[in-house]
Amino acid sequence: MPMQRWLIAAAVTCVAAAGCSETPDGKTAQTTRRPQQAGSTRPLVTASHLAGIEVAGLTGDQRAMQGHVEAMHKDMMRSMHLADPSRRIDHEAARAAVRPLPGVQSAVWIDNANLLVMVGGGQYRSMATIDNVCLALEPLGDTLSVVVNVQDVMATTSEGADTLSRNCQLGAGERAMFQQKRQVDVLDPEVRRVFRAQQGGGSDPDPDLGPRS
Repeated sequence: MPMQRWLIAAAVTCVAAAGCSETPDGKTAQTTRRPQQAGSTRPLVTASHLAGIEVAGLTGDQRAMQGHVEAMHKDMMRSMHLADPSRRIDHEAARAAVRPLPGVQSAVWIDNANLLVMVGGGQYRSMATIDNVCLALEPLGDTLSVVVNVQDVMATTSEGADTLSRNCQLGAGERAMFQQKRQVDVLDPEVRRVFRAQQGGGSDPDPDLGPRS
């Protein structure tokens, strides 16, 4: 019976893991690595931990049982979008990790949660750049506590000057628990668009960019 329970736990864990998927030709599917994502509690993962706890109880393995309980607690915290306070990211280490990335000119922390990354060129003002920044930060701690803000220092248009922001582990516009949204642009992008619309969409200078030569 214990062996059967181990097999069930292993099967559930395999189904929950991305690495167990196979292509039609029987080969393991390869996926492009993306930043860690926080979301709702995953039933299959929870089931695998419950099975593991039951097996650990039958075999008297207290360390394994504690490991499963802690993993379930961590999964619950992530489903609540609550960053792990024991894995705070060091700000200077983060800046050093981000500087070598393609297109990055500089990086500075606006506050404890918001990292402003300035890039040189519109092609780097993208969600792909935010993904790269988040991947670079993952070895340093829990990226759920970080909102990456990307600005193009070479922007020549109003839209190009808008800051692109996203929490590393959440969707656009979402924030972790207790993490407030911060206005990074000098002028709110929506206010700027309204201004341009009122001006007839002509070549009038943007209010936050100043007169153009």
